[in-house]
Amino acid sequence: MSAETTKGFDPRMLEALFCPLTQQPLEYDAMAQELISKAANLAYPIRNGIPVMLEDEGRVLE
Repeated sequence: MSAETTKGFDPRMLEALFCPLTQQPLEYDAMAQELISKAANLAYPIRNGIPVMLEDEGRVLE
C-alpha cells in the first residue's frame, strides 16, 4: 500500500479534479499533501484524504 493510499487521497482522483477558479488541471504534491494549481498560483490542502477546494483555504504559492 502506497503512502498516498494510507493518507486517504487517491492520486487517480486528479483525472476528475480541476482548479475551481481556473478550471485547469491540478498537480499532486504528496509530501505537502496539497493539490497545486499553477494557473491560480494556489495550493489547496488535503485534509484526512479530502481535497479542500475553496479559494479561501488555498495557500498562495511563492
